[in-house]
Order: sequence, then structure tokens, then C-alpha cells
Amino acid sequence: MRQQGGRVESVMRQMETALLDGSYPAHARLPAERVLAEQYGVSRNTVREAIQRLAARGLLRSRPGAGVYVTEQLRTGPPSPWGQLIADHPAVRDDVLEFRRVLEGATAYFAAQRGTEADRERIRVQLATLEQARQADDHPGEAAADARLHEAIALASHNSMFLHLHASVIGMLREHIALNGSSLRAQEAGVSTQLLAQHRAICDAICGGQADDARLAMQSHIDYVASKVV
Repeated sequence: MRQQGGRVESVMRQMETALLDGSYPAHARLPAERVLAEQYGVSRNTVREAIQRLAARGLLRSRPGAGVYVTEQLRTGPPSPWGQLIADHPAVRDDVLEFRRVLEGATAYFAAQRGTEADRERIRVQLATLEQARQADDHPGEAAADARLHEAIALASHNSMFLHLHASVIGMLREHIALNGSSLRAQEAGVSTQLLAQHRAICDAICGGQADDARLAMQSHIDYVASKVV
């Protein structure tokens, strides 16, 4: 029994690593138990128990007939007081944006250095989605594509701390925007066009492997956002 418990623990740790490094992102469907058992060199019962333990912690969710999916628990967690604090105290919001400038600048830098071709393709796909939403004048669609693009850049950095700190900071700002009923892109004409141009510059630098340019482009983007967020 102790040996079985040790195998379950080992599989859990390996699956947790995959959750942390973005191999299994939020909403992703896990491979079948048989595939995971072969991958980890254990029985399907061991995999099943590891999944059940992770599900009990809210990290995975089983959908009858559809498989096991990653939740957003690790990335966002429950709503926090931060959103209200940011809404009520502009200085706190400014601190978050200042931290985001440093964090995302470094994230873009390492994405340009470490990103694989698969990472770059993911970034290009999200940029194309953002461009399509802009052409359709779809502000909610733009905001969603914007968030996915920044997440793709965080994934390309291949640093689990950047990935999860990024998710937390973006979550705080989303709460602030929701509480204020505001939309960055709806504030004034031309904002969406400026944001799209900034994202293109960031993506071009990352996909071109130009780390310093990627960091500068990202920091310029965050400076612009900070000047517009109310």
C-alpha cells in the first residue's frame, strides 16, 4: 500500500508540474487515463487516484462522458479583495501597473530568447484573432484575444513564475475594470488601433528573437495602458 501511495504521489507531482509550466493550461483536456498511465509508467488505477486527488483540490474537473479538464483554480482562484482595492485606491492600481510593466517586460524578453516555433505559432494565431476582432469592431472579442495573446507570450517565456504571476496581475486588473464598468477600448476612438499596433510590434520582436526590442515594446505598451486605465 505504501508503494502504491508513493506512485500516486509521484504521478501527482508530475501532473502538478505540467499544470505549473503551462503544459496543461486552463480548460485543456487531459490525455486519456491509458495514455497517462503509459506516459508515467504506472497503472490506470494510480493515474485515476492522482486525478481524483487533484480534482479534490479544485485543479481538475471531470466531465461525465467528456473527460477530465483543467480548471482555472490554479491561475485565478476565487475572487479576491484586490479588485475592490484597485477600484477604490488608484495608488494600488498604479502599483499593479508598475509591477506589470516590469513583469511583462521580462516575460517578453525571455519569450524572444526561449520561445519555440510552436510558441511563436501560438502567438501569431492569437495576434491574428486580435486583428480579426479589431476589423469586426468587436470590443469584447478584442479584450479576450488580448488576454490570450499575453498568456501565449507568458507561456513562451518558459518560466512558471512569470506565467502565474502574470495571471494573477491580469486578474486584478480585470476585476478593477469590471467593478468600474469601464472598457479601455471603448473610451475613445483610436485606442483599439493603437493597441493593435503595439501588439504587432511586441509579437514581431518576439517572433524575430529580438529580446531587447521585445521588452521595450512591451513596456511601451504597458505605459500606454497605464495612461488610459481609469
